[in-house]
Amino acid sequence: MPMLADPSIKYKPYTPLDLPNRQWPSKVNRSPPIWLSTDLRDGNQALANPMTVAQKSIFFDTLLKCGFKEIEVAYPAASDTDFNFVRGLIEQGRIPDDVWIQVLTPAREDLIKRTVDAVAGAKKAIIHMYNACCPTFRQVVFHNSKEDTVKLAVKHTEIVRKLTEECAAKYGTQFRYQYSPETFSQTEPEFALEVCEAVKKAWGKAGLGDERIIFNLPATVEIGPPNHYADLVEHFCRHISEREKIIISLHPHNDRGTSVAAAELAILAGADRVEGCLFGNGERTGNVDLVNLALNLYTQGVHPGVDFSDIQAVIDVVTACNDLPVHPRHPYAGELVFTAFSGSHQDAIKKGFEAQRIRHQQEEREGKNKYWDIPYLPIDPADLGCNYEAVIRVNAQSGKGGIAYLVQQHLGLDMPRKMQISFYQVVQDIADREAREMTVEDITTAFRKTYHFGGSAYEGRLVLKSYRISSEPAPGGLTDESVDERRQFDGTISVDGVLRVIRGDGNGPLSALLDALRTHLDIDLSVREYSEHTIGTDQNAKAASYVELVPQGADVKETRQSAESWWGVGVDSDIAGSGLRAVLSAVNSAIGDRQLPELKLSVGFNATTGQADVATAILNSLQLELPRRLQASFFEVVQRAARDHGGEISYDDLVRLFRESYGYYEEEGRFAVKSFKLEHLTDSGRSRLSGNFIINGKAVALEGEGSGPLSAAVEAVNRGLDGKVSIREYAEHSIGEGSDVKAASYVEIAYEGPGGSPKFTTWGVAIDQDITASGLKAVLAATRAVENADRAEKAAHQ
Repeated sequence: MPMLADPSIKYKPYTPLDLPNRQWPSKVNRSPPIWLSTDLRDGNQALANPMTVAQKSIFFDTLLKCGFKEIEVAYPAASDTDFNFVRGLIEQGRIPDDVWIQVLTPAREDLIKRTVDAVAGAKKAIIHMYNACCPTFRQVVFHNSKEDTVKLAVKHTEIVRKLTEECAAKYGTQFRYQYSPETFSQTEPEFALEVCEAVKKAWGKAGLGDERIIFNLPATVEIGPPNHYADLVEHFCRHISEREKIIISLHPHNDRGTSVAAAELAILAGADRVEGCLFGNGERTGNVDLVNLALNLYTQGVHPGVDFSDIQAVIDVVTACNDLPVHPRHPYAGELVFTAFSGSHQDAIKKGFEAQRIRHQQEEREGKNKYWDIPYLPIDPADLGCNYEAVIRVNAQSGKGGIAYLVQQHLGLDMPRKMQISFYQVVQDIADREAREMTVEDITTAFRKTYHFGGSAYEGRLVLKSYRISSEPAPGGLTDESVDERRQFDGTISVDGVLRVIRGDGNGPLSALLDALRTHLDIDLSVREYSEHTIGTDQNAKAASYVELVPQGADVKETRQSAESWWGVGVDSDIAGSGLRAVLSAVNSAIGDRQLPELKLSVGFNATTGQADVATAILNSLQLELPRRLQASFFEVVQRAARDHGGEISYDDLVRLFRESYGYYEEEGRFAVKSFKLEHLTDSGRSRLSGNFIINGKAVALEGEGSGPLSAAVEAVNRGLDGKVSIREYAEHSIGEGSDVKAASYVEIAYEGPGGSPKFTTWGVAIDQDITASGLKAVLAATRAVENADRAEKAAHQ
């Protein structure tokens, strides 16, 4: 059946209460009410599968941890399970001395007796009796008049008094009495007062403090707006006699979805106490949510007297025991309540956190309170044991501010606004393509991949390995004037996995690196925007740099106005290093997978490559740390070889030239020690070397004596020469680590031909797992040039 065009023919509106000069609208609540949790009674009876004793025990303990001092634990007369649960709490001593347990009973003598028996021996107990008072229940359910209803309440109140007095005398239990005119909000206000006055008189011992009688005023069914409930409560509080001897308690249900508002307004109207359930469980649409009420107070600077510092632990217990979920949008407790997907909301939250951080620093210096004031977040999630990870989540509707916030929170990087816009498009493309929410991991991984940030797994084609920044006066400056300094970049970068040395200069480290990339790799880019900040505050603080690169235009204006740009980010303990890494991050995006020119070293006239660069290239390629004299010797060799090629030589040709010049071959072949024997001659203290070797690809047997293995090898070589060789310099170092370590040896040989001519020096380089063998191989490699010279000398005299 469709909805009625005129619902007034079917539904009657509530009847407003004529309450002149109502006071509650102008009041402000600055103190918490008394809380009573009825989860174990009202909440439990609303479950499709009521809680077991074990579940109720866990729930009871959770309520105690939260700080509840009044807990309605059961309807003991309803089932043996409830009765036994109450007895177990008492007999096992599980009820703290300052906690009142409450039990419910209808107005029936046998059930009242069973209820009092259930709490016998408890330290503090509240007997809660009810009977329905509204016209519908009087006339339809019970067929009672008003007089009958009053008599019923009075008679059974007297029974409660008699039985509790007997129990108190026998077991020492301290009792309080709570009476509920059930369906209060549907009962005539004057009749509700009449019933309660009669009950108070029948109880006969309402006093002050713990002797106050409790009148619970339930909105058993929510039939009007919150202001109507507040009017009913204020009217009751105004007209009930001996108000100081009464605790006015509320029990709002949520049929209209306004139970929280109804409770808050009714507290302003004079109520002292609220009954409800955690997260609003209860019959039909549930009872008022005590968590919601309590945290509403907390956000107004009023401690509610109950503690939800670990709200997720409370949620876990409640959902497990009730077998009901907490809605994702449930106030304070839902999975999404601290979450913003909207771009404008995310931007506001991000800016709010930034502004608050600065404001709190100032307030701390001035000794002021650090107030929470973040857009869209009325409470700090951390106060409830939550973190900020879920505050901003990203989908296709999200904005750059939220994405930037997540990058800042999880990577420590505060992106410039233009970079936020650029990365926002990256994330949006992924979100649109995959049509799902983007997780934090999705976003941080996309950031790392886009900007080649965060370790070897995300490296681009160009990777900074080492660098040195030096300075020199700019050309044209006068010695007695303060002049700008030029910066020179000398560094090693990995280019497609191969280490290369590049050099450039500029007015700063970044421009010097860009000059090096322009010179060596034909990458012509310019910096349009640069910013930086620190990460951390202690000695471990690092610098984060952000660079926007654009193609180099014909002039400055064209360069600045380029529509194409690439962003990069770098982090380093050194500010210069972070900037250089940021440049390479952007360059990697700019070059994509385009072919890069072969890197060459310029060693000719006005060369940009020096002796140290050549040595570094050999170190990067072969792991050989050349002695300084060998560096100088090889640089001369390189310069001669490059003359026919415009003074340039490629890295591959450089390595090949080195191998050929110094007989350096890692594989066994042209120079090798097949076997050798080294004997110590006791009489002379010298060493005798004998063995089988390969010299320049030929098998040779050598024997000689000397002060050590190398001098013995030289003496053996000299036996086959007309001239004479001697060792001028020897150096060695290790390569690798652990079981893979090898020895690298460098030997400079001086040769003097017959009659003193010719004279020259030459080097040999070799590696071997055995340090003696590597030295011998280096000697043999050096003798190759000597052997060639000696052979030429012999031919000249034949």
